[in-house]
Amino acid sequence: MTKGYWIVRVDINDPETYKKYVAANAAAFRKYGARFLVRAGKFELLSGTARARNVVIEFKDFDTALACYRSPEYQHAIAERGQSAEVDVVIIEGYDGPQPTDG
Repeated sequence: MTKGYWIVRVDINDPETYKKYVAANAAAFRKYGARFLVRAGKFELLSGTARARNVVIEFKDFDTALACYRSPEYQHAIAERGQSAEVDVVIIEGYDGPQPTDG
C-alpha cells in the first residue's frame, strides 16, 4: 500500500491567529500518524508561482491522509485559522513503481 501525502503551500497574513491553527492541528496530526517531511524550509522557486511556506506531510496511506483532513479535529483547526492565511492543499497518493536507473 502506498503512502498518502499532503502537499501544502501557505502565505500567512495574520501570524497571531495562525498560531491558533498550529496549536489546534496537532490533535488531528497525532491521531492520524502524520509525519512532517518538509516544514517551511529554505526553497528556491525555479518556475511557476510560490507561497512563502511549503509543507509535505506523510501518512500511512491515501485514505488516512483524506480522513485526517476531513476529521472533526482538523476541521476545528481550519476554523481556528480563519482568514489568517491563504492555503493550498493537495492530498496525493504516493508512488511505489519503477524508478529511473543509471544506464
